[in-house]
Amino acid sequence: MKNKFKLLLINFFISFIGWTQTGILTGKVIDGDSNDPLAFANVIIKGTSKGTTSDFEGYYELKIKPGTYSITFSFIGYETKVITEVVITADEINNLDIILKPEGISFETVIITAKRAKNTETAILNVQKKSVNLMDGISAQSFRKLAVSNVASAVKNVAGVSVQDSKYVYIRGLGDRYTKSILNGVDIPGLDPDRNTVQLDIFPTNIIDNVQILKSSTADLPADFTGGMVNIVTKDLPSSKNSSLSIGGTYNPSMHFNTNYLNYKGSSTDFLGFDNGDRDLPISRSQPIPGAYSRNPALTAITKVFDPTLKAQKGTSGMDFSFAYTMGDQFNVGENNKLGYLVAVSYKNKTTFYKDYERGFYRKFADKSINELDFSENQIGDLGKNEVLLSGLAGFTFKTEKSKYRLNFLHLQNGETTAGYFKQIKNFSDAVTIYKDNLQYTQRSISNVLLSGKHYNDESSFTTEWKIAPTYSFIQDKDARVTPFEFNESTNTFSIRPSSAGSPRRIWRTLEEYNVVGKIDFTYKHKLFNHDSKLKFGASYLYKLRNFSIDDYFLLIRGSSGESLNGDANLLLADENIYDSNSGLGTYVKGNYEPSNTFESYNNNIAGYISESFKLIEKLKAVMGLRVEKFNQFYTGQNNSGSIIYNNVETISKLDLFPSTNIIYSLNDDINLRVSYSRTVARPSFKEASITQIFDPITNLTFNGNINLRPSYINNFDIRFENFGEKAQLFAFSAFYKTFKDPIELTFFSASAPDNLQPRNIGSAIVYGIEIDFRKNLDFIGDNFKNFTLKVNTSLIKSEQEMDKSPNGEYESKLLNLRDGETLSDKRYLQGQSPYLINAGISYNNSDKGIETGLFFNVQGKSLEVVGIGAIPDVYAMPFNSLNFTLNKSFGEHKKSSVNIKFGNILNDERESHYQSYKASDKIFSKIRLGQTFSLGYNFKF
Repeated sequence: MKNKFKLLLINFFISFIGWTQTGILTGKVIDGDSNDPLAFANVIIKGTSKGTTSDFEGYYELKIKPGTYSITFSFIGYETKVITEVVITADEINNLDIILKPEGISFETVIITAKRAKNTETAILNVQKKSVNLMDGISAQSFRKLAVSNVASAVKNVAGVSVQDSKYVYIRGLGDRYTKSILNGVDIPGLDPDRNTVQLDIFPTNIIDNVQILKSSTADLPADFTGGMVNIVTKDLPSSKNSSLSIGGTYNPSMHFNTNYLNYKGSSTDFLGFDNGDRDLPISRSQPIPGAYSRNPALTAITKVFDPTLKAQKGTSGMDFSFAYTMGDQFNVGENNKLGYLVAVSYKNKTTFYKDYERGFYRKFADKSINELDFSENQIGDLGKNEVLLSGLAGFTFKTEKSKYRLNFLHLQNGETTAGYFKQIKNFSDAVTIYKDNLQYTQRSISNVLLSGKHYNDESSFTTEWKIAPTYSFIQDKDARVTPFEFNESTNTFSIRPSSAGSPRRIWRTLEEYNVVGKIDFTYKHKLFNHDSKLKFGASYLYKLRNFSIDDYFLLIRGSSGESLNGDANLLLADENIYDSNSGLGTYVKGNYEPSNTFESYNNNIAGYISESFKLIEKLKAVMGLRVEKFNQFYTGQNNSGSIIYNNVETISKLDLFPSTNIIYSLNDDINLRVSYSRTVARPSFKEASITQIFDPITNLTFNGNINLRPSYINNFDIRFENFGEKAQLFAFSAFYKTFKDPIELTFFSASAPDNLQPRNIGSAIVYGIEIDFRKNLDFIGDNFKNFTLKVNTSLIKSEQEMDKSPNGEYESKLLNLRDGETLSDKRYLQGQSPYLINAGISYNNSDKGIETGLFFNVQGKSLEVVGIGAIPDVYAMPFNSLNFTLNKSFGEHKKSSVNIKFGNILNDERESHYQSYKASDKIFSKIRLGQTFSLGYNFKF
């Protein structure tokens, strides 16, 4: 009797466990015509009565016992779609997004397999197909194929996109000024506050759903972009508890484990991306400093509080490494409410060592019969850099029956330690040879909060969406140290001669920026001309405040020229060499505060817009809108003499209208013809619209602000033909034309100051070109090639910039310095504009075996980097040919583990910028040897 009872109990528990084991089927139902969420669509397990409906955002969720099913998706007035071979696994999330087309497009019941329906590349292409903007995109599936860990590495494969310094995105060859980055549709600041685009390597791909590149404007978007806008879309509310861990490392033979690597002792918290206070300015700006002739003991005491480390030390460089962790879950709260969270932490530690890092300065000879360039100055040496990036993201979502609230916290912490030792030869004003040590530390932090809400009425015909996002940015250059020694080759001695080589100096720079964004958008779905239409209107407010200051100190020697130091920078502040108040001799500190380098500036931008999306006929859609922006910028500061004082002076005041029109003609469901027009703006940054003079101790360049800068206005015209095929195939041809009024360009300050740069408004310009995007599966060759895909996209671009014809401006000064037989046009290339972009790759994807691999090539054509003036020629950034191989292999029953391998810069190309002049050989402006890289990463999903 007992055995029977035990057997019965065992059978009961086995049955109970089998009954409780379920999997989750979740996804989103999308309107195939408008690409909007399809609310209240039916989701039924075929052959049963079990099912659910999608919510106001199109999301659905079903808990199903393990097995293979057919799922039916339907909605009144839309096609019915049956997805077969949907495999449900116990305790697994199975994602299935579905597009339903209105019956006017298709009357038939469509039956497809789950494998085809879950292609995320097809999903992002559908977003592209139905977007009202001209756009391109890249999905999370492509991140794995490319074996990339951050957004910057992924988007450079998108048509018309290039990435500078492995961080910043340029679109259609236009410079950073004309590209904008947003996160989930909202402005966010970057780690470099003087760039319009955000440093995209800070976003790990494991929290990103897709990245959209918008190339045409609509009224609901900010007006300050021209080349394109990068919209980073993060993952939404997770369906159930999930987490993932990624670790990786990169080895560069020319940089890592090198015993000649240069560094210096910093603080104990450098590995976390911030200084613990060891590099803080040891005295206050108001601290009175006695003169060297006073023989005041206070001068000795003040000098001694400065860190005596001034020399770059040799050590062994480590390799790059990184890790990232994400975790998310959702809970039911009450009957129809859900609460979800997503947490992500990532850490990157990158070490670079540039051997023979070079920067040169050249000019034209006074003798116009000589075409070759005259050597003016050269700097060459070794540069070691360690960069730490620590990022944290926490997002919370609360969803009710008709509303959704999101609260996101984002913090970025970045620390960069740089040490260099350079040989500098000056030949123009004073023929000297200089050896100098450079030590520099920069820490940056950004803290951002995003609170948003989305609300629907009962019929989901009226939507209200609002967002508030305050941000605090804090950036410090802490104790940048420059110690130059003049070297006398005839006597083989080192000395410190401020008149020739410059004085040893210490620099502290501080930037604080407060940024608040608020916006509200309304959407009303209605009928117009007997077709579904959409009215959008809204308003936004943006406020930015920046405080900037520089503290600068010289280290001077009284009584000698430092010959006894023998070129050893660390001996300059050794105890035996510090100023002695009894003798009045030795090294002492002298303040070099310049009032022009302390300023406060703020701007505010109040905007409103209205747009209508409607159909004139079934196949012809138009989106017309008007945006108005009231932009004001104010400046407080003074020049060094105090003769010019700005006290909250309004430097920019503009009330502008920005019309936009997008017309889409659908030849059929897979072919679109698009035409668009928009007016946009590019505004100067706080640093540009100032009177600052900022010295860079590494490049030896000085940036000069220009308080009189004006915004640039751009008219954008686009036309595009796009044909979408199965298996994520695509052919698209685009042509664009842009006109620029008062473009802002970086030029040399004057012919007598080749190491000084300044932004200026210069004439007018036009840019025009074509783009071709081609993605083709190679199965037409044979079955052995069905898993191969060829992708090629290229942009050919022409630009014409009218030269500045003001007295002593670019045109006049160049005219006076023409070589014999040389002619001069009053037009040239637009600064930062590349004449061509090429992205090409062939990939192999076998999902059954868990293998994704590919070979990818990217190059950007020669572009004008710095505009020459007078005897100083133009500087061009030369093409950099990037060839990379990637391999990703997934393991395990549910592909929870994966290993990715990447070989970078296979061609071992170098990044160079050249001076170029009439019939003269190229001369180096800057040259960096990047080396080849090998990366290995591992990812595990819990």
